[in-house]
Amino acid sequence: MNKQPKRIVIVGGGITGLTAAYYLQKEMHESNVPYEITLLEGNDRLGGKIQTDTTNGYVIERGPDSFLARKESAARLVKEVGMEDQLVPNSTGQAFVLNNDQLYPIPGGAVMGIPTELAPFVSTQLFSLKGKARAAFDLLLPRREDDGKDQSLGLFFRRRLGNEVVENLIEPLLSGIYAGDIDKLSLMSTFPQFYEVERKYRSLILGMKKTTPPSRRSTGKKKPAFLTVKSGLQSFIQAIEDRLTDVEIKKNVKVDKLTREQDSYILTTTNGDEILADAVIVTTPHQQVHHMLRDQKEVAPLDEMPSTTVATVAMAFPEEAVKKAMDGTGFVVSRNADYTITACTWTHRKWQHAAPKGKVLLRCYVGRAGKEEIVEKSDEEIVQTVLNDLNQIMEIEGHPEFYRITRWRQSMPQYEVGHRNRIDVVKEGIEGIMPGVFLAGASYNGVGLPDCIDQGESSVTSVLSFLQ
Repeated sequence: MNKQPKRIVIVGGGITGLTAAYYLQKEMHESNVPYEITLLEGNDRLGGKIQTDTTNGYVIERGPDSFLARKESAARLVKEVGMEDQLVPNSTGQAFVLNNDQLYPIPGGAVMGIPTELAPFVSTQLFSLKGKARAAFDLLLPRREDDGKDQSLGLFFRRRLGNEVVENLIEPLLSGIYAGDIDKLSLMSTFPQFYEVERKYRSLILGMKKTTPPSRRSTGKKKPAFLTVKSGLQSFIQAIEDRLTDVEIKKNVKVDKLTREQDSYILTTTNGDEILADAVIVTTPHQQVHHMLRDQKEVAPLDEMPSTTVATVAMAFPEEAVKKAMDGTGFVVSRNADYTITACTWTHRKWQHAAPKGKVLLRCYVGRAGKEEIVEKSDEEIVQTVLNDLNQIMEIEGHPEFYRITRWRQSMPQYEVGHRNRIDVVKEGIEGIMPGVFLAGASYNGVGLPDCIDQGESSVTSVLSFLQ
């Protein structure tokens, strides 16, 4: 008598869920074990935050636009699904910080805002003499007595380099990644490598100088830090979907509740259907996980985890409309600057394929922890606010030929101090009561595409060892 194949259900069809589905199917083919794999997605399309708009020959990313080249899992998956010829690096160029109504070049040799070379740091106008002297104090400061306790990014960097370098350079660079408040964000969950550098080398400046290859320091010709897919990241999602030939994909199916019944799991959808599974990978945001498992006290910490609301504003112009063009790839905005935008990418410069010849594509970001109300304004108000901000430093004539505003409500999970411990407690708690349920995705262990892909792969390993 044939045994019924084990059924694995993946909840959520963003990049984490798609990765899990792809590598599960691959494993099934390679090991010749006939799993039944089902992917459930609440919307009518896969890809989650990855969305590409290709109006009029532009390639406009409405969510993430690229991924870190040094984290290899994303490029590997792009190659696996046959898109290697579409991989392109970013064009390198000067990036700036906007402070006191002026654009200052990010000092050469700064890695995530940490100086690794003396001359550019001494000569920059971005900091006062006092600010530079305080940052240099890092060379003499002892390392923190290590109690292994988490601390905020703000506390860590202020202690090492002083307030001015943090406010004018490190904060705009780091908080842009998480749209968060660096005085609340966890060092151990966002940039544990800096903690390790202090432990090993005592001084951050000396440690970063020793551990950063010269090609990654921003002097002269930088090595491209980012990669993307020339035809748009949505085409990458489509390529994964096309390869999922042995995965049942169900769109417009939302899971309302997940319960255990003996050795199986029941997923109840919002329209009352029940789906049975032997193992479940849940890749939806933490708010939805908390809702699905609302009867389990083990997931209570997820309810307290905040998320920020942000929006991206992409605007297309003819080249001649931008009178005072900047020679660079974009800028981040200091928290002390009186601006609504938090950053702006000169996308046509950073990605050559993103705009037709003779056109300019600017992509600005609004919304951050504590300043989210702008996102709820009308499209016209947002565009006008962004143009007013840009016109203080560049000259732009008239309105964009067209624009695309994408609002991401409660979409940026905030890894606040103690995040790693809270997530460990949740995962261990779930393992105790629902040993076949695995959590993965941007809410837990990194928000970038490679981080989500890594978590998707890792969940496959966990599921297979559980089922075997």
